[in-house]
Amino acid sequence: MLHRRLLLTGAALSAPALFTPRRAAAQEVTLRLHHFLPAVSNVHRHFLVPWTNKIREESGGRLRIQIFPVMQLGGAPPQLYDQAKDGVADIVWTLPGYTPGRFPRIEVIELPFIAHQRASVNARVAWALFDKHMRTTEFSETHIITAWAHDGGLIHAKRDVKTMEDLRGLKLRFPTRQAGEGLKALGATAIGMPVPQVPEAMSQGVIDGAVVPWEVVPSIRLQEMARYHIGIPGSPTFYSASFVLAMNPARYQGLPDDLKRVLDANSGEAAAIMAARVWDEEGPKVEEVARRRGNTISEITEAEKARWVTATAPVTTAWIAQMRERSIDGAALVEETRALVTRFGQGVS
Repeated sequence: MLHRRLLLTGAALSAPALFTPRRAAAQEVTLRLHHFLPAVSNVHRHFLVPWTNKIREESGGRLRIQIFPVMQLGGAPPQLYDQAKDGVADIVWTLPGYTPGRFPRIEVIELPFIAHQRASVNARVAWALFDKHMRTTEFSETHIITAWAHDGGLIHAKRDVKTMEDLRGLKLRFPTRQAGEGLKALGATAIGMPVPQVPEAMSQGVIDGAVVPWEVVPSIRLQEMARYHIGIPGSPTFYSASFVLAMNPARYQGLPDDLKRVLDANSGEAAAIMAARVWDEEGPKVEEVARRRGNTISEITEAEKARWVTATAPVTTAWIAQMRERSIDGAALVEETRALVTRFGQGVS
């Protein structure tokens, strides 16, 4: 009897050691990240993969993020934000501009001739604006890991553009509501669609070109379909688009504290700057690919740019009035954004 009690006591004392490995295994977490571009895209290869690898390494392999490109979890690009909100995906990379008007404040950096030519500047501006104005307003339904904006977008078209007059009747895809309004003000026929739809639309003649940054061009083979690539000189540039990494809030809150700290350390401005490098570093490489194909790469003149700035100014005026109807001080946001672009853009060419 005594021998049996000793055996039971020994078993009880050894139980914690036996269960420790299971307890540790229970703390391992795998998250699903969903986005709209193919795995060969620059953002997938040069931002999302390195970012998830960094988190895995810093968590000792306990926090893993599995990436699902090209909408592999179902749905369409405009549904991505709600997929994070509803838990269809744990994390999504998406454009707020895919759901026009839903995220009004972040549109400020998408207005014509507000953003800088470099993504490194726009990313810091977008995060500063989000952190101050948007965390508890339009984005409160998700946990935003980071927000940023890309470099200056170009016009990629089947015919050359040197002046506003050349834009008349040109059917151009736009990515955000404000870029679309800007193109209309310049005389183009603006057609909105998510970027994955551009190749088919170009091949079928639905559009004559698209307004996108260099970075995304090869993932949609735009250099093969558009012979002309027209840039806007200097800063501010014609347009930029904003992005977010949005996470399901319950999944974030459910993370163990130490894994939450790893994710937090790779969020915010640090992640925005990491993302921006893709546009600033890969963009020139893509431009060179288009140049080697014999495509025509040009910029409108500074004098022509001044005409475009004047022609699109009413877009900003109209946006400020729309924000006023939603009890948002759009004029103050525009002023603050311009000041941030100047501040973060000092010394950046």
